[in-house]
Amino acid sequence: MKELADFVKTRRKQVNLTQLEFADRAGVALTVIRKIEQNKTNLNLDKVNHVLKMFGHKLVPVSLKDIKEDTTTYNSI
Repeated sequence: MKELADFVKTRRKQVNLTQLEFADRAGVALTVIRKIEQNKTNLNLDKVNHVLKMFGHKLVPVSLKDIKEDTTTYNSI
Protein backbone atom coordinates (compact mmCIF):
# COMPACT_ATOMS: atom_id res chain seq x y z
CA MET A 1 0.00 0.00 0.00
CA LYS A 2 3.00 2.27 0.16
CA GLU A 3 2.45 3.08 -3.50
CA LEU A 4 -0.99 4.50 -2.69
CA ALA A 5 0.38 6.73 0.05
CA ASP A 6 3.15 8.05 -2.18
CA PHE A 7 0.79 8.57 -5.12
CA VAL A 8 -1.78 10.58 -3.17
CA LYS A 9 0.75 12.69 -1.29
CA THR A 10 2.79 13.47 -4.39
CA ARG A 11 -0.23 14.33 -6.53
CA ARG A 12 -1.79 16.45 -3.77
CA LYS A 13 1.41 18.45 -3.46
CA GLN A 14 1.63 18.84 -7.25
CA VAL A 15 -1.71 20.64 -7.23
CA ASN A 16 -0.61 22.75 -4.24
CA LEU A 17 -3.32 21.69 -1.81
CA THR A 18 -3.03 21.18 1.91
CA GLN A 19 -4.45 17.98 3.33
CA LEU A 20 -7.48 19.90 4.58
CA GLU A 21 -8.10 21.61 1.24
CA PHE A 22 -7.74 18.33 -0.58
CA ALA A 23 -10.09 16.53 1.82
CA ASP A 24 -12.71 19.23 1.27
CA ARG A 25 -12.44 19.00 -2.51
CA ALA A 26 -12.48 15.19 -2.46
CA GLY A 27 -15.53 15.16 -0.19
CA VAL A 28 -13.89 13.13 2.56
CA ALA A 29 -12.82 13.82 6.13
CA LEU A 30 -9.31 15.08 6.83
CA THR A 31 -8.63 11.85 8.70
CA VAL A 32 -9.12 9.89 5.46
CA ILE A 33 -6.36 11.85 3.72
CA ARG A 34 -4.08 11.51 6.73
CA LYS A 35 -4.65 7.75 6.95
CA ILE A 36 -3.88 7.31 3.27
CA GLU A 37 -0.74 9.45 3.34
CA GLN A 38 0.50 7.78 6.54
CA ASN A 39 0.14 4.38 4.86
CA LYS A 40 -2.45 3.09 7.34
CA THR A 41 -3.96 -0.27 6.47
CA ASN A 42 -7.44 0.21 7.95
CA LEU A 43 -8.88 2.24 5.08
CA ASN A 44 -12.43 2.38 3.76
CA LEU A 45 -12.03 1.54 0.07
CA ASP A 46 -15.03 3.63 -0.91
CA LYS A 47 -13.34 6.67 0.65
CA VAL A 48 -10.04 5.80 -1.03
CA ASN A 49 -11.82 5.78 -4.39
CA HIS A 50 -13.33 9.20 -3.64
CA VAL A 51 -9.80 10.50 -3.16
CA LEU A 52 -8.38 8.76 -6.24
CA LYS A 53 -11.27 10.05 -8.36
CA MET A 54 -9.78 13.54 -7.93
CA PHE A 55 -6.88 12.36 -10.11
CA GLY A 56 -8.97 10.32 -12.54
CA HIS A 57 -8.01 7.00 -10.93
CA LYS A 58 -9.75 4.13 -9.15
CA LEU A 59 -8.44 1.35 -6.92
CA VAL A 60 -8.90 -2.00 -8.67
CA PRO A 61 -7.47 -5.50 -8.29
CA VAL A 62 -4.33 -6.16 -10.32
CA SER A 63 -2.78 -9.55 -10.87
CA LEU A 64 0.61 -9.87 -9.23
CA LYS A 65 1.81 -11.27 -12.54
CA ASP A 66 1.14 -7.85 -14.11
CA ILE A 67 3.18 -5.89 -11.56
CA LYS A 68 6.76 -5.25 -12.66
CA GLU A 69 8.36 -5.56 -9.24
CA ASP A 70 9.52 -8.34 -6.97
CA THR A 71 6.45 -10.40 -6.04
CA THR A 72 8.30 -13.45 -4.76
CA THR A 73 7.04 -12.88 -1.21
CA TYR A 74 3.44 -13.53 -2.29
CA ASN A 75 1.92 -16.96 -2.70
CA SER A 76 -0.05 -17.79 -5.82
CA ILE A 77 -3.57 -19.08 -5.37
